[in-house]
Amino acid sequence: MPVVLEVTEMRIFSRCPRILTLGGAALLAVVSIGGATSAEELTGTLKKVSETGSITLGYREASAPFSFLDENKRPTGYAIELCLKIVDEVKTALGRPDVAVKYAPVTPKTRISMVVDGNVDLECGTTTNTLARQQQVDFSPIYFTTGTRLLTWKASKVSEIENLSGKMIAVVGGSTNEKAVRGLIDKGQLSGVQLLVMNDYAQGIAALETKKVDAFATDDIVLYGLLAKSDKKQDLEVVGRYLSYDPYGIMLRRDDSAFRLVVNRALARVFRSGEILGIYARWFDPISVPISGTLKAAFELQAIPE
Repeated sequence: MPVVLEVTEMRIFSRCPRILTLGGAALLAVVSIGGATSAEELTGTLKKVSETGSITLGYREASAPFSFLDENKRPTGYAIELCLKIVDEVKTALGRPDVAVKYAPVTPKTRISMVVDGNVDLECGTTTNTLARQQQVDFSPIYFTTGTRLLTWKASKVSEIENLSGKMIAVVGGSTNEKAVRGLIDKGQLSGVQLLVMNDYAQGIAALETKKVDAFATDDIVLYGLLAKSDKKQDLEVVGRYLSYDPYGIMLRRDDSAFRLVVNRALARVFRSGEILGIYARWFDPISVPISGTLKAAFELQAIPE
């Protein structure tokens, strides 16, 4: 067995210097064999990436500034940049600088299934880490914290969701935002409110701009991003208290501890070095969203040492 051979050669080195070279060669051979075996024993996503030579990132088409298509129709954004940091760590872990990055579009309805089915390896969007979702997928460390608020017309004088009784609110289907608003309705805290379920953020803002709904309820940071690009931004505003707590994480497949460690290591290094602050500023300063104390604390608490 390799362990016996290694110990034997170490004894030979101490008794007979003349065969040091031969013993060293034998030991290197054992180490090489061990390394090859380790490579063959890759599992999960790392094995998939090693065998295919590529890793697939799931992106959202209109979730600025997190994940969206730029003017050249290329995926970009805050979450995409963090995912690319993870890709760099994957390349290092595998010793494969040639790993290619592929992209696949996801929606709120398809994002979980595409991770579970292996169609994407990392989902880089605006997905809230919840215990219910952890029954199907795993998550990276938290990279953003937000919550459900409302985008509505300034002229409507709405300050809280209770002011929308008898009105129509747009929500994205399958989102934590939809769950939060429906929860208020089920508890009897909202009377006469109707929900219009949309497929994505683009449909939600469009419904509000065309006055098909009176408000759009989703994560406030998403609302600020949509507002920054809206032709109606002078007439719209984000209002109300937080109706939910939404910590964002990058989704990956469950029960894949080796890959999860690579993900954790990549983000811990970004948090620990302070690089995250520059990345945050690059995407959020243009829309005037300063970093919150909660998020800054999250970065510091997740800056796990090597």
